[in-house]
Amino acid sequence: MTVVQGIGVSAGIAFGAVVRVGRAVRPPDNEPAADDAEPRIREAFESVASDLEARVALVEDTAASILTATAMLARDPSLIDGAIARAASGAGPATAIDGATREFMDQFAALGGYFAERATDLRDVGDRAIAAVMGAPAPGVPALEEPCILVAHDLAPAETATLDRTKVLGIITEAGGRTSHTAILAAQMAIPAVVKLPEASELADGRIVMIDGDAGAVHLDPSPATVTEHRERGARRARALEHATGPGSTLDGKQVKLLANIGGVDDAVAAGAADVEGVGLFRTEFVFLSSPTAPTVDDQAEIYRQVFEPFEGRRVVVRTLDAGADKPLAFADLGAEENPALGRRGLRLSAERPDLLDAQLEALSVAAGQTGADVWVMAPMVADAQEAAWFARRVRENGLPTVGVMIEIPAAALRAGHVMAEVDFGSLGTNDLAQYTMAADRMQGELAELLDPWQPAVLDVVASAAEGAGRNGKPMGVCGESAGDPLMALVLAGLGCSSLSMAPSRVAMVRFALSRHTFAQCVRLAHLARSARTPADARAAVLAECAPDLAAIL
Repeated sequence: MTVVQGIGVSAGIAFGAVVRVGRAVRPPDNEPAADDAEPRIREAFESVASDLEARVALVEDTAASILTATAMLARDPSLIDGAIARAASGAGPATAIDGATREFMDQFAALGGYFAERATDLRDVGDRAIAAVMGAPAPGVPALEEPCILVAHDLAPAETATLDRTKVLGIITEAGGRTSHTAILAAQMAIPAVVKLPEASELADGRIVMIDGDAGAVHLDPSPATVTEHRERGARRARALEHATGPGSTLDGKQVKLLANIGGVDDAVAAGAADVEGVGLFRTEFVFLSSPTAPTVDDQAEIYRQVFEPFEGRRVVVRTLDAGADKPLAFADLGAEENPALGRRGLRLSAERPDLLDAQLEALSVAAGQTGADVWVMAPMVADAQEAAWFARRVRENGLPTVGVMIEIPAAALRAGHVMAEVDFGSLGTNDLAQYTMAADRMQGELAELLDPWQPAVLDVVASAAEGAGRNGKPMGVCGESAGDPLMALVLAGLGCSSLSMAPSRVAMVRFALSRHTFAQCVRLAHLARSARTPADARAAVLAECAPDLAAIL
């Protein structure tokens, strides 16, 4: 048996036979030009957009917002015009679409950051348009007759969002990263997944593999003993978590609230019925991405009311519009930027278009008044105390009493003593915080180690933010992906984070981990992690010192 290592992005064990996702159809060699190329190209892209929009009704909100954004790519005039221009110069229709798609993918990659994350989405749009213009079937997952492990170079959002969960036991991809759309959707759907596995290209249909989504390991041709060992570990985990219920706290009673990340109404209904203490991150982008014009106050208020209702008496932390970069809005286009990930996105867009922010805050205030939820509002991409003060004033003017900021820019973390003096709470967005701290693109697979949440430098920045919040007597939470790692949860609690927000499926393990350690032990584990030389050393040090009954089920 061979064990190969990728990046684990969705927890759990999966065992089964490989089914490969076929490569997309390519344009024929020396494809001739066509007199009717322009209408065929326009029709192809429109059919892609329409198909993606049709899938929106079949999926939950986080997936729906991703599909909606991808459909917008298929209607991007620059992409369509680029293909038409190539066809006018003599390229065949499919070749023209492929060339324009590749050109835009190169531009996205050069921009880095969030635009680079959309390269897979753009490739999927192009591949689907090529298939449409050639009259071929759209690329995608084959018809699945038996439960399997799905293996692909990468999965586009349209693929992942509409997977049959009864047939897909696990996912392996050759590309991708910790915060790719495949990773986010797999975790939301509770499908064990490993990405960035170079050996994925060598896995043939029918080969038996086992995925460990926690460790990021893929066991090739596992022995019966190995399978039994992991299944027994899964059974031990289930027994251990059976009684892990109620509010999150350490063994000696230090409270650490366990909250859910949600993306819309369906997510809210599901999380509201789960054993969570509220919502630590409600991403509101789907309200805007699904609308060709700015949504009205009334329209927004009705959606927010539906999100808040399942959480009567519980906290709901709302992140205001985080648009720009990879989430452009047709009605809020600020023009081209050389590096949109470092440009006018998040709160910076709200400063340019305060009318959008004020309408959203008014709608949130209306919805909060109609429900019994404890609504907290925070801004994305806050850099300094002046921005925090500006946002806090606008929130309070709209009758919302609890205002906070996302800490995802290192400057805000390093100056948290001043930033947190202006607001009531903070929440660490560890995905972006790692990217900006390590100067490493989140989708640059070769830089995956730099983006490891166990990077001691990133933990130092987290510690600075928590310390600044503590000096002001303000709570600091975490809503990035690292909050759902039970070992990392111990470190974050030890650094002073008072709430952790994650995919609901991860809450039970984090609750159990906290319950097996005193706060003093968490502080010691945090010290060990920060003192380590490498991220692997940091995790190993914490694993070696954690409670044996936790280590036994990881």
